[in-house]
Amino acid sequence: MLGAAGLMGLGLAACGSSGDGGGAGGGGESGGGTITLGYIPSWTDGLSTAYLMDNRLTAMGYTVEHEPITEAGVLYAGLAQGDVDMFPSAWPEVTHASYMEEYGDSIEDLVAYYEGAVLNLSVPEYVDITSIDELAGQADRFGGRIVGIEPGAGLTEATQDRVIPGYGLEDFELVTSSTTAMITELESAIDAEEDIVVTLWSPFWAMPAYSMKALEDPEGHFGEPEALHHLGREGFAEDFPDAAGWIAQATLTDEQFGSLEDMVVNQFDEGEEAEAVEAWLEENPDVLPPVEGE
Repeated sequence: MLGAAGLMGLGLAACGSSGDGGGAGGGGESGGGTITLGYIPSWTDGLSTAYLMDNRLTAMGYTVEHEPITEAGVLYAGLAQGDVDMFPSAWPEVTHASYMEEYGDSIEDLVAYYEGAVLNLSVPEYVDITSIDELAGQADRFGGRIVGIEPGAGLTEATQDRVIPGYGLEDFELVTSSTTAMITELESAIDAEEDIVVTLWSPFWAMPAYSMKALEDPEGHFGEPEALHHLGREGFAEDFPDAAGWIAQATLTDEQFGSLEDMVVNQFDEGEEAEAVEAWLEENPDVLPPVEGE
C-alpha cells in the first residue's frame, strides 16, 4: 500500500481538481461543484457507468472530471483519501472485500446499483469442458496457462489464492497483464480455434460477444454472486446531496446494464463514450429517475 500511495501521487496529479474544501471536487452546494470520477477504463462496467454518471451529473449542474486509474488498490486508496469523489462501479462485497476492509471506514456506499455479478473462469463454447474441476490434469492442453487480467484485480487474487489451489490447478500458470491484453489473446485463440481458459466476469460484454462459457464453480471458490455498487468518498452525500439522492435511486437490471455496456463498448468507437450514453438514454428514457429541469 505504500507503493500504491506513491502511485496515487503520480496517477492523480493531472486531475486538476477545482473548488474549495475537502475531496477531489471540493464540496459544494446542491446542484453545483466538481465531482471527480475514478475508474479503471479497461473494466467496462466502470467505463460505461462513469459516462452515464457524467451525463446525469452534468445535467444536474455539476462539473464532472474523469480520473482513469490502472489498479483497484490505488483507486480504493484514492477514494478513501478524497483524491477522487466517486468510484462508479465497485465490487466491494466479495471481489474487493480486502480493499473495503482496509479503506471502508473512509468510503460511503451510495447504492447497490446492480445485483448478481459473478467472477468465473471461462472457455470458448467449442471447448468441451463445463466445470473448473475438469481442468485438473489438462494443463498441457491449454499451454499450461490461465490468461488473466491486471495483477491487482480482485479476480486475480481470487483465482490465484482460492481457485487454483482449491481445484488442484497448480500445474497452470496464471498469466497477468491487462484486460485489454487478455481480450487480444482470447481473440487470437478463437480465430485459430485453439483451447484457452481466461479469467472473466459477468456482467461483461465479452461474455456474449465471444460466445464464452463460464465454467461451473462447484466448490464455490469464487464466492457468492455480489452486487455492484456506486461508492463515494467520505462526505460525498453531505457535499453533493442532490447527486447522492439521485444516485441512490439509479439501479439497473441485467438487461438494462447489458444494453448500456453493449452501446458504449460495441456500438460506438473508443472516444465516443459520451455519444454512446446519449444514444442509450434516448432508447431507454424511463430506466433512470428523472433529473430536475429536464
